[in-house]
Amino acid sequence: MNDVYILAIESSCDETSMAIVKNGREVISMCVNTQMKTHALYGGVVPEIASRMHTENITRVLDEVLKNSNLKMDKISAIAVTYAPGLLGSLLVGVECAKVLSLVHNKPLIAVNHLAGHIYANNIDNKMSFPLLALVVSGGHTDLILMKGDYDFQVVGKTLDDAIGECYDKVARVLGVSYPGGPNVEKLALAGAYNYKLPKMMVDDSLNLSFSGLKSAVINLVHNEKQRGNDINKGDLAYCFQYEAIDEIERKVRLALVKYDVKELVVAGGVSANSYLREKMKKVANDYHIKISIPDFKYCTDNAAMIGAAAYPLYLKNEFSDLDLNAKSQLDLY
Repeated sequence: MNDVYILAIESSCDETSMAIVKNGREVISMCVNTQMKTHALYGGVVPEIASRMHTENITRVLDEVLKNSNLKMDKISAIAVTYAPGLLGSLLVGVECAKVLSLVHNKPLIAVNHLAGHIYANNIDNKMSFPLLALVVSGGHTDLILMKGDYDFQVVGKTLDDAIGECYDKVARVLGVSYPGGPNVEKLALAGAYNYKLPKMMVDDSLNLSFSGLKSAVINLVHNEKQRGNDINKGDLAYCFQYEAIDEIERKVRLALVKYDVKELVVAGGVSANSYLREKMKKVANDYHIKISIPDFKYCTDNAAMIGAAAYPLYLKNEFSDLDLNAKSQLDLY
């Protein structure tokens, strides 16, 4: 079989990214144009600004990724794009660009779910071993997914309210931590100690998770201490929050590994960049004597390489989209 080169596009939030991925695992070139500094002025992503900036940047990103690859469009096998879920305006920019490239260059079009992209980031420079358990942790999702093969997604546990990344961001706001909240809460926690009492969550044998109670406890603690005129030790509170949140994830992952016989634990999503979580999941995998896969840091956050990796199994199955493909702000993986 000839080598397959997929030109992938990711624009689901505030990163304009393109990549060329060979055979689903080798990243030939990748460009990520971040809008972080702009959105930091507003304390979070502003959807209208994000979509406008994608429009301004997307052709520049295309030029750069092709230039760095030393490939021309006639060498490209297919065009892949994130079409869901995400910010609708942002997604539309990427989808329309992909459709134009598909039409003009007569290339197959592959629609990729953003969450599948995060999971398949673990196939870059690697090969996932099935059956596996995927822990998806991001700003919008906290899921435990059993996979017995490519694109065989069975959700066995999920958050019943807030996602872990969303919880990090809300705790960051109440602590007065600058955007991006999650990584900065993690940095604060490095200098902290367990000096605040926070509640345990979902103390049961199910594989579901809940973070709203923990979030509310942090908010109430800060409010009550301020009412008493007491200063908050931000490092200690960040440490306690992170300890409890990730301790709950660890407990549920261990329960899942007892219930399901898998060869590998895969960690995926933006929160997989969290060093404390990575350390804990490596220990879990070691305890159960299974392989663990966590993406390189540059593939943890939104990027097009993961979309190219996720598109490859679809290419092999000839699962292509028509030019009436549209973006969707919400879509389950399963």
